[in-house]
Amino acid sequence: MKSDGLITSIQNPKIKSLLALEKPRERKRQQLFVIEGRKEIALALQAGYQVGNIFYCEELISRAELESLQPNAKFLVRVSRQVFEKIAVRGNSGGVVAIAGMKVHRLENLALSANPLLVILDRIEKPGNLGAILRTADAAGVDAVICCDAKTDFYNPNVIRSSLGCVFTLPMAMATATETIAWLRQKGCRIYCTWLEASIPYTDADFTQPCAIVLGAEATGVSGEWIAQADANIIIPMQGRADSLNVSVSAAVVVFEARRQRSLKAPGAI
Repeated sequence: MKSDGLITSIQNPKIKSLLALEKPRERKRQQLFVIEGRKEIALALQAGYQVGNIFYCEELISRAELESLQPNAKFLVRVSRQVFEKIAVRGNSGGVVAIAGMKVHRLENLALSANPLLVILDRIEKPGNLGAILRTADAAGVDAVICCDAKTDFYNPNVIRSSLGCVFTLPMAMATATETIAWLRQKGCRIYCTWLEASIPYTDADFTQPCAIVLGAEATGVSGEWIAQADANIIIPMQGRADSLNVSVSAAVVVFEARRQRSLKAPGAI
């Protein structure tokens, strides 16, 4: 590994280039994004992401910890603590930040199991919610998460942080609702939309067959296109005054019900 001299100014071109990637437009233009944290960088490397410059602060991470990443890096870039605090979004990133190349996330690239369980996110906006849902999907062993007409991107720093790096471990795709509906029909997947009207309790839905759970935007819910194509609408019954849950909480409730049903149907289940 090769290490540059110490960078002490945020006006350094490498630092300015890194900070520019905070903007979605710049990430899209360069097809690059920022990863914070040793664990997250390690997951990205294991998943085959191409990692470029790795910025580190000697006061926060040891050389041994840094070398344990075994990065395929162009350079190790040593920065002062003051500079590191400017480039790190979170406070516990462990003294290391990396730049990596994006992957292409298309429907046709997804490899599904014989009985797929999918999560579809329709026009989701908040990066924190997207990251939390990716973490839930990873924990539940979901085949893939598909974002339709998304208002945020997989490589937003808050998505990476809130997913705890599951953005790198989970199969994902971006597509329009129209494309995704046609793809699901081709794959023989039933479509269950979380919706308040004309709905059955989520526990009454049969998640043991190939299916997709559709969750809508935080403010407006699932779009009319999805409702029109749904095999069933499902609802999480509320016992209090609130009539809905946060979308990431709803995802966790429904996905783990699906996993529970599938576990009961599994060979050898009691």
